[in-house]
Amino acid sequence: MLYLVPTPLGNLKDITFRAIEVLQSVDVILCEDTRTSSKLLNHYAIQKPLSPYHQHNEHKITGHLVQQMLDGKNFALITDAGTPAISDPAFFLVRECIANDVKVECLPGATAFVPALVNSGLTTNSFVFEGFLPLKKGRKTKLKQLAIEKRTIIIYESPMRLVKSLEEFVFYFGAERKCCVCRELTKVFEENKRGTLQVVADHFKSKTVKGEIVIVIEGI
Repeated sequence: MLYLVPTPLGNLKDITFRAIEVLQSVDVILCEDTRTSSKLLNHYAIQKPLSPYHQHNEHKITGHLVQQMLDGKNFALITDAGTPAISDPAFFLVRECIANDVKVECLPGATAFVPALVNSGLTTNSFVFEGFLPLKKGRKTKLKQLAIEKRTIIIYESPMRLVKSLEEFVFYFGAERKCCVCRELTKVFEENKRGTLQVVADHFKSKTVKGEIVIVIEGI
């Protein structure tokens, strides 16, 4: 079978007892980057074979992995941080497992957009998760659509593109729209900057931005 196992966003303590048990029990652990995953596994003394599984090889090796599961092997899939399939590889493998009657089980656990939404101070009863926005084709269309979105909007962004994206949001959504930028969640230098889009954009223009980023924007 296949287990989807969420891993900590930063703080290694943010993993469930059950997740550790599953990782200790499977035959192979699939991961995005073996170097990153080794830090977590070594911390919990988990000694299992690691095999790379990422967007560059998933189409090539998925059939082979499914066959191994059909032959009786149990796999766990983890990502560098958070829950597999949430803006990370997993969907293709899950779909193929289901198509071949391989049991799939997803454990609950860390996902960056949940703490970002909850501590943003914006409405949480109705929201839309967009992940990473298109970089070029379709980006303007998507921004125009989101500009009239009534629900709270959640977006992932890279540090190198943060300021440019915030400036685009100011243009399309309006300078006074409220937002919260969450950076380095659960880590030593966690930052949650709340305010209007203009205020938050100006804040990050004046500093070097690092780390994983979640942007939460209020709906209209």
